[in-house]
Amino acid sequence: MLRIDALRLCVALAAWALVSLALAADAPLAFRFESSAALISLLEVYTSEGCSSCPPADAWLSSLRRSPRLWKEFVPLDFHVDYWDHLGWRDPWGARQFSDRQQAWAQSWGARLTYTPGFVLNGKEWRDWRAQKAGPPPSHETPGLLAVRSVASNRCQVVFTPAAASTAPACEFHAALLAGGLSSDVKAGENRGRHLAHDFVVLNLREGALSRRAESFTGDFDLSPPAHGINDLALAVWVTPAGKWVPLQAVGGWLKPDHAR
Repeated sequence: MLRIDALRLCVALAAWALVSLALAADAPLAFRFESSAALISLLEVYTSEGCSSCPPADAWLSSLRRSPRLWKEFVPLDFHVDYWDHLGWRDPWGARQFSDRQQAWAQSWGARLTYTPGFVLNGKEWRDWRAQKAGPPPSHETPGLLAVRSVASNRCQVVFTPAAASTAPACEFHAALLAGGLSSDVKAGENRGRHLAHDFVVLNLREGALSRRAESFTGDFDLSPPAHGINDLALAVWVTPAGKWVPLQAVGGWLKPDHAR
């Protein structure tokens, strides 16, 4: 009887351990990312696996994972467009939404065409990336503090405290879930036969209004990690004047710090 009870206890403990591991795997991530008063630059890169000019830019962007300035002075976003898919290779991370976003940027500065790789730094076209081995140059602007944190389950709260709160316009937030360590073996198109690697890839993008609360603006959103098992994740959040895209402040970080490499 004693031997049977001991066996049952071992089985029960093993089952509880499995349940605990499952719960831990599904547990919401706890995080808080906060900027300083200085501007954290928002760097948008528009790329495609269907473009033979893009791999050097993708490699440059991936190299920024090792930069001590990452998240402290700049937040990178890797937008994969879909307008090269007709060349024979469908970019698995490409989306019409991101192609439209790049087109809107081009129209804002009077350009007729979009191209890849294309860089947008704080709302302006940026062509100097090859000379900037450590990422975009630091900014000397001081727009205010931006913080994002997990509050319950997958719920996140955004708080922006502008330096000049009394004259600050109505604001909205933008949030992007990013993935790193992605790769593809390209079977067709301009990069046929190449193995391509990517970091800071935008998986989804959302936006919402911020409500004024005394000297700050606040809002919240749901963070829904992808269901297909990508573990190397980061979050980027930035604020803009309502109805506009030029960032006022940005913040971001790895959702699991051990995935920074």
